[in-house]
Amino acid sequence: MSAGLSVWRGLRPGPALGISVAAVAAAMAIGGVLVALMGVPVGEAVAAFADGAWGSPYALSASINRALVLMLVGLGFVFAERANLTNVGGEGQIAVGGIAATALALWAPVAGLPLGLAFMVPLLGACLAGALWGGLAGVLKARAGTNEVIATLLLSFIAVWMVYGSVQSEQLLRRPMTTSATLPESLEIPAATQLPLLLGDASMPLHAGLPIGLALAVLVAVVLGYTVLGVRLRAIGLNPLAARRAGMPVERLAVGALCAAGALGGLAGACMLQGEQYTLKAGFSSGYGFDGLVVGLLARGSVPGVVAGALLFGFLRSGGINMEMATQVPTALVVVIQGLIIVILAGAALAIQRLEARR
Repeated sequence: MSAGLSVWRGLRPGPALGISVAAVAAAMAIGGVLVALMGVPVGEAVAAFADGAWGSPYALSASINRALVLMLVGLGFVFAERANLTNVGGEGQIAVGGIAATALALWAPVAGLPLGLAFMVPLLGACLAGALWGGLAGVLKARAGTNEVIATLLLSFIAVWMVYGSVQSEQLLRRPMTTSATLPESLEIPAATQLPLLLGDASMPLHAGLPIGLALAVLVAVVLGYTVLGVRLRAIGLNPLAARRAGMPVERLAVGALCAAGALGGLAGACMLQGEQYTLKAGFSSGYGFDGLVVGLLARGSVPGVVAGALLFGFLRSGGINMEMATQVPTALVVVIQGLIIVILAGAALAIQRLEARR
């Protein structure tokens, strides 16, 4: 499959867009067939899905907030991909970002900071934590030749267990145990450190992470498309040996690309904690890092593609949750649809590669 996705990234925008649309449509159609096989009326399931995805201002806002997290992870994937690096560590980068944001938000002096610094400091701390986590994989690749796919994936497992350990110990982030029923989670972060609502209305909980994320999307697009750094990243991605002979610091650029990807993943974790959940608990990342990987693959290096893919998967998440509650169709169906999209993309790319080879 990795070979197929490699070919997929090299396709021209027109064919790639057509394959993306066809893959999503085919996966949705297969999902509808699976719903019918479960004995649930397809129309009823679709109605429940639509109601959960965009059927009310609250549902629409929740979908967009989920899409924001996926967009940040997808942006990190695309940034690293420009240097021919595959960052599959979004889940771990979300985890360390969440730990850092929670720790800083619960640190008493932060809550009293003026001018919005109370919520900005945890965001910046999460970015730094994610950058260090992504940079560690970059150093392993630059110094030891470790494949970044293996490094980022294994670091994700470590980070997820770090979250578990943090909320199990009162010396770290666990709330004080008052009874045996006290859950293993952190205290709720102070209101001053929570991301402000854009509209000031809890019935439409779009938060300040949205404009920050959109600004970063524009920044990533500009850096990759219109700066010397973007050209250098493309150069080391296409031919690192030629780039090294041209005097480019290949190792430092690779480490920097993974640091940037990790910072975006860490920010995604902070947005989840400060914008929606407000308490750190084991499993809080809920697979968003892996969904963000799929968003990045669908985007084929395009920032607008990341935004579109994130919205698609954000609505899929929200609609799937409501569909399970209303019709008993398991949310695992959404995971199946995501997997089908990747399999169809990889299969189509391999078919195109073989067709071109015959020609």
